[in-house]
Amino acid sequence: MDETFLLMLSNLLHLHNSLDPTTSLLSPSSSSPPTSSPSPSSPSSILSSSSPAPLLFFTLASLLSFLATSKKSSKKREPNSSPSPPPSSSSHFSVAAFRALSTDHIWSVEAPIRDAQWRSLYGLSYPVFTTVVEKLKPFITASNLSLPSDYAVAMVLSRLCHGYSAKTIASRSSLDPYIISKITNMVTRLLATKLYPEFIKIPVSRRRLIETTQGFEELTSLPNICGAIDGSPVKVRGLKLDRNSMSSYKCKYGYDSVLLQVVADHRKIFWDVCVKAPGGADDATHFRDSLVYNRLTSGDIVWDKVINVRGHHVRPYIIGDWCYPLLSFLMTPFSPDGAGTPAQNLFDGMLMKGRSVVVEAIGLLKTRWKILQDLNVGLNHAPQTIVACCVLHNLCQIAREPEPEIEKDPDEIGAPARVLESEKQFYYFGESLRQALADDLHQRLSAR
Repeated sequence: MDETFLLMLSNLLHLHNSLDPTTSLLSPSSSSPPTSSPSPSSPSSILSSSSPAPLLFFTLASLLSFLATSKKSSKKREPNSSPSPPPSSSSHFSVAAFRALSTDHIWSVEAPIRDAQWRSLYGLSYPVFTTVVEKLKPFITASNLSLPSDYAVAMVLSRLCHGYSAKTIASRSSLDPYIISKITNMVTRLLATKLYPEFIKIPVSRRRLIETTQGFEELTSLPNICGAIDGSPVKVRGLKLDRNSMSSYKCKYGYDSVLLQVVADHRKIFWDVCVKAPGGADDATHFRDSLVYNRLTSGDIVWDKVINVRGHHVRPYIIGDWCYPLLSFLMTPFSPDGAGTPAQNLFDGMLMKGRSVVVEAIGLLKTRWKILQDLNVGLNHAPQTIVACCVLHNLCQIAREPEPEIEKDPDEIGAPARVLESEKQFYYFGESLRQALADDLHQRLSAR
């Protein structure tokens, strides 16, 4: 307790014992001068005085001193009358600062302000953040991690969102970089395995399939498109490779990378993700090594929405650029330079318009999760980190999070993919199907 306050209480008690309840400070007898005048500089003389007036004066002075001291200390603790100033951007890595942000009272904050602050720190709004935490909490708790689950998720999301290194996070959270890497690997692995089946799904249900094909048809006037495919290199920092492997990771843009392949729907939501090739591989090779290719060629994926176009039974198909092979389930342009017939050129234009959704989706992915612009994790953990970011991207798209301005990869440059002997049957059927789609499109649009 404050010493001034204790002295004030003592003086008040002394005053209570010294005052005569029958006298008054305003009475004539109290106005006569004292027989001895104590020194004003001596507190003991004031306290020992027979008159209560000096003691009352000293007590009141102590009270005023205490109030003044309390007011000054209160101002130092609460600048601008703010009850709890928010933590600075450099301190939000501590558990205390995170708790100051993520309390039950956060729901009383206006949603635009609350979610804008959360996006700036962790890349997604607070409701989406809580969804991620709720789904991962059982697995993180089972791992016996010594940190709170929501704090661990927040720390990893901050790293993915801003591209921070493990050392940067460690210096700001007073943890060892090894611990930060361990937590990052755990959370990204959980995102890439436990949440992948829930948020990255092939549109096989009839409701979703109809919604997707209608969405693409509104965009391209082409029927039964169920997805757009594309590949993109993800730069990996500090690869330590032998001479034989160095060239395979060097992508066409000149940096070391691994290759990401995604299939997106009309809402820029990924329904397939594959990271199985070094950055120097071509898109067609990566596609043929993916699970979705094996499932499509084997007939494992069955889409029951079949339409008739000029005598051809057209099942749902995906679209891609000329770096992919033309197959019955994958339509590609006739010509990369517009050298086809009017119907073929029209088809190519509409197909590339539909393909733009996957290009934009990849741009959004790399803009939201800046770690993918210069991946600073070990090569063994690169695939799961990329897939984890794809899961988070889908969560943002499903929740209709604001889409930031994106930077797209440069346009593809390369020769059309060659067709393998094992693909000839799919190629010939795809060739006749593509021409039928082009002729039908040209006829329908010319008749308008």
